[in-house]
Amino acid sequence: MKATILIVILALLPLVVVAQESENNDVDATTGASPKAAKNEKLKNALSRLHIGGYGEAVMTRNFYSQSFNRYKKPELYADDKSHGRFDLPHICLNIGYDFGKGWSMGSEIEFEHGGTGSAVEIEAEEAGEYEAEVEKGGEVNIEQFWINKAFWDGKFNVKAGEIIVPVGYSNAYHEPNQFFTCYRPEGEATIMPNTWHQVGLSLWGKVKNWRYEAQFLSGLNSESFTAENFVHYGVTSPYEFKVANNFAGAARVDYYFTEKRGAQWLRVGLSGYYGYTFRNTLRTPGSQYDDVTGALGIVALDFTLNRWNWIVRGNIDYAHFSDADEISAYNQANWTHHKYQDGNPHHYTNIGSSAVAYAIEAGYDIFFQIPKLKDKEKLLLFGRFEHYNTMASGTYESMYKYTKKYRCAFGVNYSPIKQITIKGEYSYRFFQKPNNNGLTADSPLYKQPYNNEPSISLGVTYTGWFM
Repeated sequence: MKATILIVILALLPLVVVAQESENNDVDATTGASPKAAKNEKLKNALSRLHIGGYGEAVMTRNFYSQSFNRYKKPELYADDKSHGRFDLPHICLNIGYDFGKGWSMGSEIEFEHGGTGSAVEIEAEEAGEYEAEVEKGGEVNIEQFWINKAFWDGKFNVKAGEIIVPVGYSNAYHEPNQFFTCYRPEGEATIMPNTWHQVGLSLWGKVKNWRYEAQFLSGLNSESFTAENFVHYGVTSPYEFKVANNFAGAARVDYYFTEKRGAQWLRVGLSGYYGYTFRNTLRTPGSQYDDVTGALGIVALDFTLNRWNWIVRGNIDYAHFSDADEISAYNQANWTHHKYQDGNPHHYTNIGSSAVAYAIEAGYDIFFQIPKLKDKEKLLLFGRFEHYNTMASGTYESMYKYTKKYRCAFGVNYSPIKQITIKGEYSYRFFQKPNNNGLTADSPLYKQPYNNEPSISLGVTYTGWFM
């Protein structure tokens, strides 16, 4: 029986081969290609429209200061605390995009912050087989981008809708690891504003010669989540499955690129801004006594990037003003005192500043540029950075939050063995303005203790690139 089957297979094999060759040699009357060739060409065309990429960061840090949340209230108690270390995955992002043709395209980005969430549901033997929710680690998973874009006139004008990046400030517009020298994103802008700031909205943008412009229509931030130490950073969060849009806001950005005669860009200057109301952007009704309260928030930011003479220099200055800060601070705290918040919204119930400010400058020089064998192959950038930021730059409660006025210096290296990979080493020193004690001695009850300075060292490895 086995021999018979083998003979039949051997007899039919030439017929199968002939049929396969006939199929491959058949020519499509329209395209002039065989079906197999046409299929391969179609697949090749589809893959050429698909874009997959991303970026990620892994960081190890040793902080030589106290990690107590009370270290600013009574700094003298924590001056001699031991150092502590941290291992972290600040951001891991996967980008997927597709060009549908005729000017239509899609873009998406999923972001895992600090390694993502570690929650799970498990059956516990110690609890008589009950299902229990287990939280194994902190972290967040976000859809940072998901948009549909329609391009007109070769990209000079575009309409984009969906979850989009709000490009206010340098760090929101340019937040990939190869766009800053430090192991973590620039501290000042990441503190006073959402970072990376993304919301559902509508964007009109385009490129015309050396200009890039963008205007956005968004829902307003939520003033109930503003804080003394982070200003409006948490205002984009929502405890619901949707973002409340009782108030609307607008954001805009324009960049100009200076180019050499050969077309290389050597200097970019950008101006961005934001304006919108933030009060009542919740499901709660505050009452008629707050009819005149709007919580208007205005932000203006100027930034630049210079890439010339083997130097990379970046800088920014941001200013934000928040109206009705005292009224909204009192409203948030009054509702907390009377236990009116029961929906799980991560409010912070602290006093809020009337304004915030941040400015920074960083510069890096590639020493491998001077070595012919390594020039244009590898990079070793020595960099320095200085920044200042204050989330309580002005306001009634400014004197209570002197520790929000921070300065930071950083020095380090960025080594790139290939374009997509960067290994970062950094020494950072965060310090504070000394209080004016007007000659008082430390034993006086009116003497104000200086805040403890906060040095640290960090080592990180990053990647940024498109896989296809």
